Amino acid sequence: MSATSRCRPTGRRVALPGRPRPLLVSLLAILLVAVGCGGGSKGGGNLPEFTTTTFPKTEVRGDLKVFAASSLTEVFTALGKAFEKKNPNARVVSNFTFGESSALAQQINDGAPADVFVAGDDADMVKVIAAGKVGDALPIARSVLTLLVQKGNPKGITGLADLGKPGVTFAMCTPGVLYGMLAAKALTKAGVTASPKVQEADVKAVVSHVTRGDVDAGIVTSGEVKAAGDAAQAVPIDSAADSDLQALYQIAVTKQTQHREAADAWVRFVRSDDALQVFADFGFGGP
Repeated sequence: MSATSRCRPTGRRVALPGRPRPLLVSLLAILLVAVGCGGGSKGGGNLPEFTTTTFPKTEVRGDLKVFAASSLTEVFTALGKAFEKKNPNARVVSNFTFGESSALAQQINDGAPADVFVAGDDADMVKVIAAGKVGDALPIARSVLTLLVQKGNPKGITGLADLGKPGVTFAMCTPGVLYGMLAAKALTKAGVTASPKVQEADVKAVVSHVTRGDVDAGIVTSGEVKAAGDAAQAVPIDSAADSDLQALYQIAVTKQTQHREAADAWVRFVRSDDALQVFADFGFGGP
């Protein structure tokens, strides 16, 4: 799906081909329990005016703690500001915790006081469901892999194949995290055998290596292009349309939340039509 397309959110869960289906998340969680598996930058620009169909007419209140994948930093900051504008007695922007999904899942399982969890990997959402920390998970957006190169693209990189050329250096996430697994799969499909100069657990760190000039390119997600600003530019990956190389973000309210009304309002908000347009503005596609 194109990052600029809009998709009306539904109550059904959507899964990426070749990866655990969100429809099976609860079943997978039960199986995991059975085998003993426990578990910014400013953004936004001109935001749309959110309609009353998006928000309840009664304002919600409370300090909402949202744990979310780091690749959502900019778009969630923009959405959080819009949410607070409609709900002046609610606080979310100052309470965001962004990080690598698996690390956040572990923190929640260890008792961190989160109200909402947003993961970029099915496996991480399964962990918190298996531990009984959250209820149902719903899809909110997806992103595709792309190449980020230094401003002006001095090495003339046009695709993944160029990463294997002599003198070209690149960064990617470690294979142990979602974006690293997707990057490794993309390189294999492209027939690239070259090794990255550096690997990072967080995709934000990969972006930093490119913008600082440490490497010529980085394999990142489409949502990171706008975050990089004028310090770098995107080079589309030929296989970006491959659904097997996309990340699906899912959201769930924790069972421990003391702000259920506000948490539910946030979930409805980020799954609204207006929010999907903001996601598109930041390079994400609909679920």
